[in-house]
Amino acid sequence: MADRRDALLAAARFVDAVNEVVTSVPGKQVGTVGRLEVEPGAPNVVPGRVTLTLELRDLDMEKIDSIYEKITTAGHRIGERSGTTFSFDQFYVSRAAPTDERLRRLVAQSAAELGLSASRMPSGAGHDAQSIALLAPVGMIFIPSVGGISHSPKELSHPNDIANGANVLLHTLLKADILVLD
Repeated sequence: MADRRDALLAAARFVDAVNEVVTSVPGKQVGTVGRLEVEPGAPNVVPGRVTLTLELRDLDMEKIDSIYEKITTAGHRIGERSGTTFSFDQFYVSRAAPTDERLRRLVAQSAAELGLSASRMPSGAGHDAQSIALLAPVGMIFIPSVGGISHSPKELSHPNDIANGANVLLHTLLKADILVLD
C-alpha cells in the first residue's frame, strides 16, 4: 500500500481541499467538483488517472481568481504528498453576471403590484445569464422552494408559487418592453 500512487485517493483529498478553501473565505462564493472520471475503472486496479471538473462562482471575479489560485496550490501540495501529478486546464471560466439594476426594480414593482413579496438576493448562478449578459441586461426571478432546497432531487416548488413567478415574469416583460434598455 505504501508504494501506491492512487490517483483517486489524491482526487478525493483534492475534493475535500476545494471545500476547505471555498468555505474558509468569507462570502457567498461556491465551488463544486461535479464529475470525476476514474481510469482504468476496474475494481482491482489502482486508479492511475482521474479527470474532474471544478466550477467556482461568485459575483467578484478577483475573488474567484484568488480562490482558484489557493485551490491549485492545494492540488500541487496533495500531488507532492501522494506521488501524483495535478494539472489544471481552464477550458471555461464561469464569469460573474450581475443582474441589471433596472430589471431588478421592474421585478420588484411587478411583484408588489401582484401583491407578492420580493427579496433581493445575490446570485452567483451561471445559467444562461453569463452568455446573455454579454449582449443585453439580465435579471432573474427566483420562486420559493420548499425548505429552501434547490439544485437537488428533493427540490420542490408549489404550483401556486410557479404561477406567481410566471406572472411576475410576464408583468416585468411588459414593463421592460416599454423601456429602452441598453
